[in-house]
Amino acid sequence: MSPKCSVSKAIAVSFVMLAANIAVAQTYPTKPIRIMDGPIGGASDYFARFIGQGISGPLGQQVIIENRSGIIAGQLVSQAAPDGYTLILAAGTFWIGPLFQAKPPYDPVNDFSPITITNRSPNVLTVHPSLPVKTVKELIALAKAKPGALNGSTGSNGGSGHIAFELFKSMAGINVARVAYTNGAQEIADLLSGQMQMTFGTAVELSPHIKSGRLRAVAVSTAQPSALFPSLPTVAASGVPGYEYGSMTAVFAPAKTPAAIINRLSQEIARFLRTPEAKENLLSRGVEAVGSTPEELGNTVKSEIAKVRKLIKDTGIKVE
Repeated sequence: MSPKCSVSKAIAVSFVMLAANIAVAQTYPTKPIRIMDGPIGGASDYFARFIGQGISGPLGQQVIIENRSGIIAGQLVSQAAPDGYTLILAAGTFWIGPLFQAKPPYDPVNDFSPITITNRSPNVLTVHPSLPVKTVKELIALAKAKPGALNGSTGSNGGSGHIAFELFKSMAGINVARVAYTNGAQEIADLLSGQMQMTFGTAVELSPHIKSGRLRAVAVSTAQPSALFPSLPTVAASGVPGYEYGSMTAVFAPAKTPAAIINRLSQEIARFLRTPEAKENLLSRGVEAVGSTPEELGNTVKSEIAKVRKLIKDTGIKVE
């Protein structure tokens, strides 16, 4: 076959694929869409139901929320048909958690198609008021003066609070003992009692206790100041240049889902999240609405995975 014929054939195939994508976009969806997320009653469950209600009308189909544990949900969606009818809404442990497992149940990059970032929230560097610090620099100075004497709480491996904590220790060059919790209520109780001296918690978890004065907020973990805590500086601007890590929730489909379907879902979710009502609702829940492109989500996930993989290598964090 001549080079000219090969080029013509490639162009013809491209046109066929484009036509097929257009046809899919024009007919999708024709049946209810299922979104898998975490346990019922949790933050991700609320976000999934809120978004599902917001897009069901424009899509003309019911959006069904199915509650599963993160690992099971990830496995099921990775194995589902790539037709846009089975999605997952998940937080950072979905793509960071596998880095802490010797045999991860799925590949967060190759087994899924990114759709959109739904919301972001900073982790808030917070201390018990008994700790004589009010700034990041004062906290670092105290930790360096008493290496290993301070302790900090986090959730499970791979959660935003865990990564924010470990990244802070590494970049600040301090030795602070980590205490991991599987029970969030117990973690908060121990923070309030002073058994735990610091944490990188979420706005939802910590806001009531910061407002009451039972805990002291020091800085936010994101690169830019947050509308959730407008008076707080960033960690990066307060003594740890380049520091950045936050909480994020996003929607994914199985790998190889047609681009037309991915783009339709991304556009509808983003359109809803950008409404004043959605922004206000989510802000009251301690998060900031986003609505990104699939490319932005994909690049963010890859960037975070690379950052955490390097952190694990540099610090020797245990991988189970």
